[in-house]
Amino acid sequence: MRKPRISLLRASWLVLRKDWMIEWRTRARLTALIFFSLSTLLLFSFAMGPDIEALRRHAPGYLWLALLFASVLSLGESFRVESENQALTGLVVTPVEPRAIFLGKVFGNASLLFGLSLVLLPVAVALYDIDLSRAPLTLLLVLFLGSVGISAPGIVYSAISANARARDVMLPLLLFPVLVPLLLAAVSATRFTLVPDAQDQLPGWLKLLTAFDLIYLSVGFLLFPKVAEED
Repeated sequence: MRKPRISLLRASWLVLRKDWMIEWRTRARLTALIFFSLSTLLLFSFAMGPDIEALRRHAPGYLWLALLFASVLSLGESFRVESENQALTGLVVTPVEPRAIFLGKVFGNASLLFGLSLVLLPVAVALYDIDLSRAPLTLLLVLFLGSVGISAPGIVYSAISANARARDVMLPLLLFPVLVPLLLAAVSATRFTLVPDAQDQLPGWLKLLTAFDLIYLSVGFLLFPKVAEED
């Protein structure tokens, strides 16, 4: 007798909780991401020198570049566990909608990147002398939308490159060109939460961030079952 399939939301939550539990037990990926991102921010500050105005002006870009580089490490590990001992195949053949795996992985990775961004913010304040008190809630929204936007296409490409021989090189080559509009919107939106927005440009960049997230969540939601079958 065939077992009934678990509902999409419940299955997504189970995949998300599984990834959280694995991360909490090992904490190896989180530790590596934090040290890598901190090193990236420090290198950018050293490269710019003692010019405080230049550091403050470019701080949003440096923050998002640190998150982007860290996301390659994070996404590269997303399917490393599943690629061992055919675990991804085991997930696919269970009574779980393959799209639930996609959603669970996306929001698991997004929560990791969002948490990392919260760790980096006080470091950015110390290094770049930025003011977070102007629109803190909007800044958190921008960081969350950006984290989801990196994760949505990133999970698809991570699944595609999981079994590739040069997966560590293939993933950024596939992902970075796709993320150009997201990075432009995220950096601009972050800038206008830190400095006065005289021309009221922030709502437009937030709409672009939201549209990017919805588009790639929809595309990944539709395509992931086929990607999982090929893996």
